[in-house]
Amino acid sequence: MSKQHPIVAVTGSSGAGTSTVKRAFEHIFFRDGVTPAIVEGDSFHRYDRNEMRTAVAELRKSGGTLSHFGPNANLFAELEGLFQSYSQNGEGKKRYYLHNEEEAAEHNTRLSTDLHSGQFTPWENIPTDTDLLFYEGLHGGVVTEEANVAQYVDLLIGVVPIVNLEWIQKIHRDGAERGYSAEATVD
Repeated sequence: MSKQHPIVAVTGSSGAGTSTVKRAFEHIFFRDGVTPAIVEGDSFHRYDRNEMRTAVAELRKSGGTLSHFGPNANLFAELEGLFQSYSQNGEGKKRYYLHNEEEAAEHNTRLSTDLHSGQFTPWENIPTDTDLLFYEGLHGGVVTEEANVAQYVDLLIGVVPIVNLEWIQKIHRDGAERGYSAEATVD
């Protein structure tokens, strides 16, 4: 844990409301003049949208499964490395997962790229003038045999809503914004 370069992590499953909590913190940061380095957990998935679909289909053929919850679909060591680096010296690398074409257009303009919804931006340095790292996503407190992200987190907030509301919200969002069928989301 770091007093000079603190890390706040808001964690919870997809559709739980972590983005709503993130927006509340962004308002607090703005009001209080705090400059955060904001990192979204989706950016530490191993696969982009098309790669994930392909990997899931391949594993199904052999009776296996793959989910964004588990270590095989995520870059836990890289997330731990970011948290360690930031806590020590306020530095690190991040990227963005582009959820929709609007986000893709925004980052394409900023980075002079030609990316699309479901892809990742290139890794880039976190600005050096930040007051804290704010993480929002699935794995802000994950501990596995290979990675211990939680050891670097100064404040960990877990978001757990009513399960039915969470799934209704997730099914709607994944269909409306990401093009998944309700069956694919539930699966």
